[in-house]
Amino acid sequence: MKELDRIRREIAAHPSNAWAVEAGYEPLYVAHPDARCLIIGQAPGIRAQQSGIPWNDASGQRLIGWLSVDEATFRDPAAFAILPMDFYYPGKGTTGDLPPRADFAPTWHPRLLELMPQISLTLVVGDYAQRHYLGGKSSLTERVRGFRDYLPDRFPLVHPSPLNFRWQARNPWFVTDVLPELRIRVAEALSGRP
Repeated sequence: MKELDRIRREIAAHPSNAWAVEAGYEPLYVAHPDARCLIIGQAPGIRAQQSGIPWNDASGQRLIGWLSVDEATFRDPAAFAILPMDFYYPGKGTTGDLPPRADFAPTWHPRLLELMPQISLTLVVGDYAQRHYLGGKSSLTERVRGFRDYLPDRFPLVHPSPLNFRWQARNPWFVTDVLPELRIRVAEALSGRP
């Protein structure tokens, strides 16, 4: 845990994050050496950043429902690690939040992942995380529909934002095919089964 604490201090002290320190923001992620599942998403929303609690919004509640776990399990760092593509709220753009900084995850993720050897399932949420970690198929929809191509250790998901209701309406297979398999894989990872 000392190394994890040291990295957190390094992130906060890095010159590229001085603006966040001035705003009173802490780097928002969860890392624990015993974590079994990892969630890699885009970047914290403003509500999560201000509260200091990852996925502390309607998207988080929907994600918890998709995973079929309770809030306590989701918030247990020995169950779920959370590494967004940027650990700080990127700000508001013209059509939503700005994208995560492109150099952030390549700089910090490898060091943190090295300290979490028990992770057996990584949920790759949204297009930014999928392009970085999965590549391959040309669209988010194709990656999510082809989730079996990434098993057993990675599982692509659409972002659980309530604003994605149109995507979910156009892709009913997500509820009938993807979510049941997701729940099985998460339960297995949390129980320590392969």
